Amino acid sequence: MNISHIEHLGIAVKSIEEHRPYYENVLGWKCYNIEEVADQKVKTAFFKVGNSETKIELLEPTSPDSTIAKFIEKRGEGIHHIAYCVEDTDKALQEAKDKGVALIDEKARRGAEGLMIGFAHPKSTGKVLTEFCCHPKEK
Repeated sequence: MNISHIEHLGIAVKSIEEHRPYYENVLGWKCYNIEEVADQKVKTAFFKVGNSETKIELLEPTSPDSTIAKFIEKRGEGIHHIAYCVEDTDKALQEAKDKGVALIDEKARRGAEGLMIGFAHPKSTGKVLTEFCCHPKEK
Protein backbone atom coordinates (compact mmCIF):
# COMPACT_ATOMS: atom_id res chain seq x y z
CA MET A 1 0.00 0.00 0.00
CA ASN A 2 1.40 3.37 -0.97
CA ILE A 3 0.49 6.00 1.65
CA SER A 4 1.67 9.46 0.65
CA HIS A 5 0.77 11.33 3.85
CA ILE A 6 -1.69 11.72 6.68
CA GLU A 7 -4.67 13.27 4.89
CA HIS A 8 -6.41 14.41 8.04
CA LEU A 9 -7.21 13.77 11.68
CA GLY A 10 -10.93 13.57 12.36
CA ILE A 11 -12.07 15.11 15.64
CA ALA A 12 -15.61 14.55 16.93
CA VAL A 13 -17.20 17.68 18.38
CA LYS A 14 -20.68 18.63 19.55
CA SER A 15 -20.40 22.02 17.85
CA ILE A 16 -18.06 23.19 15.11
CA GLU A 17 -18.77 26.82 15.98
CA GLU A 18 -17.78 26.23 19.61
CA HIS A 19 -14.40 24.74 18.64
CA ARG A 20 -13.63 26.78 15.52
CA PRO A 21 -12.15 29.77 17.43
CA TYR A 22 -9.43 27.56 18.94
CA TYR A 23 -8.20 26.44 15.52
CA GLU A 24 -8.48 29.90 13.97
CA ASN A 25 -7.56 32.27 16.80
CA VAL A 26 -5.09 30.18 18.79
CA LEU A 27 -3.47 27.92 16.17
CA GLY A 28 -3.88 30.43 13.33
CA TRP A 29 -5.45 28.01 10.83
CA LYS A 30 -8.27 29.29 8.63
CA CYS A 31 -11.36 27.12 8.19
CA TYR A 32 -11.54 26.76 4.42
CA ASN A 33 -14.47 24.39 3.99
CA ILE A 34 -17.64 23.54 5.89
CA GLU A 35 -20.04 21.02 4.39
CA GLU A 36 -22.74 18.58 5.36
CA VAL A 37 -22.41 14.94 4.35
CA ALA A 38 -26.07 13.98 4.54
CA ASP A 39 -25.73 10.22 4.19
CA GLN A 40 -23.25 10.16 7.10
CA LYS A 41 -25.38 12.55 9.19
CA VAL A 42 -22.42 14.80 9.84
CA LYS A 43 -21.27 18.36 9.25
CA THR A 44 -17.54 18.80 8.65
CA ALA A 45 -15.13 21.71 8.90
CA PHE A 46 -11.59 21.57 7.51
CA PHE A 47 -8.40 23.40 8.53
CA LYS A 48 -5.06 23.05 6.73
CA VAL A 49 -2.17 22.41 9.10
CA GLY A 50 0.40 25.06 8.23
CA ASN A 51 1.91 24.57 4.78
CA SER A 52 1.52 20.79 4.83
CA GLU A 53 -1.03 18.64 3.00
CA THR A 54 -2.40 17.41 6.33
CA LYS A 55 -5.72 18.74 7.61
CA ILE A 56 -7.83 18.71 10.74
CA GLU A 57 -11.46 17.72 10.19
CA LEU A 58 -14.03 18.64 12.81
CA LEU A 59 -17.03 16.30 12.73
CA GLU A 60 -20.33 17.54 14.16
CA PRO A 61 -23.32 15.18 14.26
CA THR A 62 -26.46 16.36 12.47
CA SER A 63 -28.64 13.63 13.98
CA PRO A 64 -28.69 11.91 17.38
CA ASP A 65 -28.49 8.52 15.65
CA SER A 66 -25.35 9.35 13.64
CA THR A 67 -22.07 7.51 14.15
CA ILE A 68 -20.44 10.70 15.44
CA ALA A 69 -23.26 11.37 17.95
CA LYS A 70 -22.93 7.81 19.27
CA PHE A 71 -19.13 8.20 19.48
CA ILE A 72 -19.46 11.43 21.50
CA GLU A 73 -22.11 9.89 23.76
CA LYS A 74 -19.89 6.88 24.50
CA ARG A 75 -16.39 8.44 24.55
CA GLY A 76 -16.87 12.21 24.60
CA GLU A 77 -15.44 14.73 22.18
CA GLY A 78 -11.98 14.07 20.80
CA ILE A 79 -9.96 12.29 18.15
CA HIS A 80 -12.23 10.04 16.13
CA HIS A 81 -10.01 8.74 13.30
CA ILE A 82 -6.82 9.11 11.31
CA ALA A 83 -7.04 9.25 7.51
CA TYR A 84 -4.24 8.23 5.18
CA CYS A 85 -3.98 9.42 1.59
CA VAL A 86 -3.62 6.46 -0.78
CA GLU A 87 -3.52 6.11 -4.55
CA ASP A 88 -6.69 3.98 -4.69
CA THR A 89 -9.07 3.49 -1.78
CA ASP A 90 -10.54 0.22 -3.06
CA LYS A 91 -7.06 -1.26 -3.55
CA ALA A 92 -5.97 -0.11 -0.08
CA LEU A 93 -9.06 -1.68 1.50
CA GLN A 94 -8.49 -4.95 -0.38
CA GLU A 95 -4.81 -5.03 0.56
CA ALA A 96 -5.65 -4.43 4.23
CA LYS A 97 -8.29 -7.18 4.09
CA ASP A 98 -5.85 -9.59 2.42
CA LYS A 99 -3.49 -8.95 5.35
CA GLY A 100 -6.17 -9.88 7.89
CA VAL A 101 -7.54 -6.44 8.75
CA ALA A 102 -11.26 -6.31 9.51
CA LEU A 103 -13.04 -3.68 7.45
CA ILE A 104 -16.01 -1.43 8.05
CA ASP A 105 -16.20 -0.64 4.33
CA GLU A 106 -15.57 -3.32 1.71
CA LYS A 107 -15.75 -0.72 -1.08
CA ALA A 108 -14.95 2.98 -1.24
CA ARG A 109 -17.74 5.51 -0.82
CA ARG A 110 -17.89 9.26 -1.27
CA GLY A 111 -17.02 11.39 1.75
CA ALA A 112 -16.43 15.04 2.54
CA GLU A 113 -14.50 17.13 0.01
CA GLY A 114 -15.42 14.58 -2.67
CA LEU A 115 -12.86 12.08 -1.41
CA MET A 116 -13.37 8.36 -1.92
CA ILE A 117 -13.15 6.90 1.58
CA GLY A 118 -13.15 3.55 3.32
CA PHE A 119 -12.60 2.54 6.95
CA ALA A 120 -10.72 -0.30 8.60
CA HIS A 121 -12.14 -1.52 11.90
CA PRO A 122 -10.30 -0.37 15.05
CA LYS A 123 -10.30 -3.92 16.43
CA SER A 124 -7.70 -4.72 13.73
CA THR A 125 -5.73 -1.46 13.81
CA GLY A 126 -4.56 -1.08 17.39
CA LYS A 127 -7.87 0.49 18.47
CA VAL A 128 -7.44 3.40 16.04
CA LEU A 129 -10.26 3.96 13.54
CA THR A 130 -8.37 4.13 10.26
CA GLU A 131 -9.59 5.74 7.05
CA PHE A 132 -8.04 5.30 3.60
CA CYS A 133 -8.93 8.03 1.14
CA CYS A 134 -8.09 9.39 -2.28
CA HIS A 135 -9.31 11.99 -4.71
CA PRO A 136 -11.45 10.38 -7.43
CA LYS A 137 -9.10 11.64 -10.16
CA GLU A 138 -6.27 9.67 -8.51
CA LYS A 139 -8.13 6.36 -8.82
